[in-house]
Amino acid sequence: MLELYGTTISSRLLLGTARYPSPAVLAEAIRRSETRIVTVSLRRETASGKTGGVFFEMIRDLGVRVLPNTAGCHSVSEAVLTAKMAREVFATNWIKLEVIGHHDTLQPDVFSLVEAARILTAEGFEVFPYTTDDLVVAEKLLEAGCKVLMPWCAPIGSAAGPLNLTALRTLRGHFPDVPLIVDAGIGRPSHAATVMELGYDAVLLNTAVAGASDPAAMAGAFARAVEAGHEAYHAGMLEPRDMAVPSTPVIGKAVFA
Repeated sequence: MLELYGTTISSRLLLGTARYPSPAVLAEAIRRSETRIVTVSLRRETASGKTGGVFFEMIRDLGVRVLPNTAGCHSVSEAVLTAKMAREVFATNWIKLEVIGHHDTLQPDVFSLVEAARILTAEGFEVFPYTTDDLVVAEKLLEAGCKVLMPWCAPIGSAAGPLNLTALRTLRGHFPDVPLIVDAGIGRPSHAATVMELGYDAVLLNTAVAGASDPAAMAGAFARAVEAGHEAYHAGMLEPRDMAVPSTPVIGKAVFA
């Protein structure tokens, strides 16, 4: 079980809801993923007019928890206002905080991110910050009141997989008791398994599932990969060796003259 801000969650896979071919495909992907948390962009859904209500009704029927996000925000004031609107719409203190600093890479503006996190936690929000894999930024976010961290492993939508395993290992090592969720950059189930094998607590996906030829099947594949990586980490994996080690003992073998 995964615990986030005092809430116990039965799945370690979080799923985004953007760019699916249809609501029916999204609904089936959510079912196949077995996720209990989906992220929703307040701006996208409110901009969709009447279809936004249909979308929210479908999410409620699926029985999953909504994690609203501040996607598309580029300043502290913009992110804080969007978070407050999301709390009114979704009746939740949870917020995935995004403050984008670079248009091409969609890398977060970590300075504004920390400031916005401090403001929102002071106002009762439970913040899930989308951040980089920088250790110092992570410390500042925790000092600001965040109890969960969501570092990227590569730029959003790049499907590049974990680009800096050393940085991800460092975060896990420094914050053994903080829930860490890899958010952004995962493109394949093997990428998800890799970060879970580092001891991460969960993975958040969107493009890798929504952009697949069969999103529902891909969602199922990711669900299995996340669980496999989690179980492997806790089972205790062998470390790489510099030389071969025979699996069959040589002592006691027959000797022929």
